Amino acid sequence: YARKIYMIACGGTIAGKAGSASDLTGYRAGAMTVGELLAALPGLAEEAAVEGEQFANMDSSDMTEGMWLALARRTEEIAARADVDGIVVTHGTDTLEETAYFLNLTVHTHKPVIITGAMRPATAVSADGPLNLCEAVRLAACAEAGKYGVLIAMNSTVCSARFGYKTDTTHVQAFHGRQLGVVGFMQNGDPYFYQAPLRLHTYASTLSAHVAALPPVWILYGHVGMSPRLVETAVASGVKGIILVGLGHGRNPDYMDAVLRVAADEGIFIVRTSRVLGGIVTEGADGEYCLCGDSLTPQQAKILLQLSLANGCGAAEIAANFRRY
Repeated sequence: YARKIYMIACGGTIAGKAGSASDLTGYRAGAMTVGELLAALPGLAEEAAVEGEQFANMDSSDMTEGMWLALARRTEEIAARADVDGIVVTHGTDTLEETAYFLNLTVHTHKPVIITGAMRPATAVSADGPLNLCEAVRLAACAEAGKYGVLIAMNSTVCSARFGYKTDTTHVQAFHGRQLGVVGFMQNGDPYFYQAPLRLHTYASTLSAHVAALPPVWILYGHVGMSPRLVETAVASGVKGIILVGLGHGRNPDYMDAVLRVAADEGIFIVRTSRVLGGIVTEGADGEYCLCGDSLTPQQAKILLQLSLANGCGAAEIAANFRRY
């Protein structure tokens, strides 16, 4: 074989089974092992030498931060092997975008790291998992893919982990790259790249998963009638950071200002993001106590803040990280 690919299986719909071929939602995620996934694709052996391991076998809604740390360390360990050319992580789609971004920040390698999943269980009439897995392996076998950081490969679309996110609850074309995140496409098993993410990732990242734990950071969703008690409860719980999912350009009602200032004065980092799916959040009148989430989703901002704090970054470096990553 020209290339060797290592597959880390985490379960999800791609390994799911349902009671009938027409049941697309009432299935059990993580019902197939990594060996069964590979055996169901006999043509995969013609693409590359694929070795695999079962990291987990679960619904990705059960993913934990501790598992993120372990997965990142294991992925980095495998990537350091001289005989491995690329890595494929199979994962449930519910939290796939979060795991992808976490790995994007913590796996220090020039080798391709591809994460894929499925929107339909393996037992469905037109299951999307087999093609997604085949294309992920082909993508991982392409050395050029390593230049773009962790990539999400779903439905022949290749998204940067920095911009990829899930946009549909059931359709197979469920992942998009917002305005900038589609790096390329798969066509007849071959990758075609058209743009590259400019923010730091993988081999250029200074953040590490070799930490004891991630500090608590809460996400608070902005809406009409938002209560200041949300912030007060977060502060009382001992959070180290708050991600505000603001209105429009990351705005929050004026009456929230006082309680947010109190939180900031207690040393809690506050980051403004937006509930709008596109655009960037830049500094506003609350810049003296709020950081800006740039174009990160709220969940990505949470991950970046947690890793920055866990890695001992000070206030200035944390602010810089939101401009660099």
